[in-house]
Amino acid sequence: MVIDFHAHIFPVKISGNREKYFQSEPAFKLLYDSPKSRLVDAETLIEAMDKNGVDKTVVFGFPWKNDEVFVLNNNYIIESVAKYPDRLIGFACFDPFNIKAEKEAERCLKDGLCGIGELAFYESGIDEKTLQQLSPIMDICRTKNVPVLIHTNEPVGHNYPGKTQNTLFQIYSLIKKFQDNKIVLAHWGGGIFFFNLLKKEVKEKMKNVYFDTAASPFLYDSRIYLKAKELAGIDKILFGSDFPLINPSRYFSEIESAGLEKEDIEKICGLNAGKLLFG
Repeated sequence: MVIDFHAHIFPVKISGNREKYFQSEPAFKLLYDSPKSRLVDAETLIEAMDKNGVDKTVVFGFPWKNDEVFVLNNNYIIESVAKYPDRLIGFACFDPFNIKAEKEAERCLKDGLCGIGELAFYESGIDEKTLQQLSPIMDICRTKNVPVLIHTNEPVGHNYPGKTQNTLFQIYSLIKKFQDNKIVLAHWGGGIFFFNLLKKEVKEKMKNVYFDTAASPFLYDSRIYLKAKELAGIDKILFGSDFPLINPSRYFSEIESAGLEKEDIEKICGLNAGKLLFG
C-alpha cells in the first residue's frame, strides 16, 4: 500500500478567493501569492492519487492565524475524510499561537482526525516562545498517541518561498523538549539526521522522530535516500509529496533510481506510515 504523508487541500471558499486572506495571513500570501501556486480540493487530490498509484494520503490545510479560517479548513478536512474514508487520513492544522489552538486540537482529534500538522512557523522559526506555545498541543498528542508533523527546512542554501528562519539548534531543541512525542519533521528535517553519527545523546533523543520527503526533488540529490537510510534508519523515512507542489510520480522515479532495496522502497512508500499511524 502506498501512503503519501504530506498533501494540502482547501475548500473552494478559500481556493476560489485566495486574495481575501493575504492581508491577515502573511505566511499564506508568501506561499500562495503566485497564481502558479496551486490550491486544490479533495477531488483533485483523489484524481492525482488514482493516476499515480497512491492508495491513501495524509491531508491538511494551512497553519492559519485566524481561528475562523482554521476551523473552516479543518472542517473541510473532517468532511473530506468522512467522504473518502478509504483514501484520506486527516490532520488538524492551525497556528499554535492562537488562543483557541488547544481547543481546536481536541475538537479535531475527537472528530476523527489522526494527527496534528503541518504546523509551521514561517515568520519566527522554532524559537523558545514557539516551543512554549507548542507544549499544550504536544501534551494532547502525546496523551492520545498521535503524530505531530512540523515544517522544517535546511538552514543553508538557496532561498525560496516558505523557507523559514529555523536552525538545526532550534529543530534539535524541539526534539529534546518533546522527545516522548511522535514527531514527523517535514522536508527531511533540514538534514538533522546527520547528527545521529554523534556518539552521545542525539540518537536516543531522536528515537521517536520521523522524516518526510516533501519537496525533495526540488531540494536534494536523489542520493539522500541512501544517506537517510544509513543515518536515520529506513524505518524513519516517510514518502510525502507536498501535493500539489510536486506530483507523486516524480518521487517514485527518484526512489526507484536511488539504489534502494525493494523492501526499503515498500517501507518508505507506505509500510512505515501505516505503522506510525495505525500501529
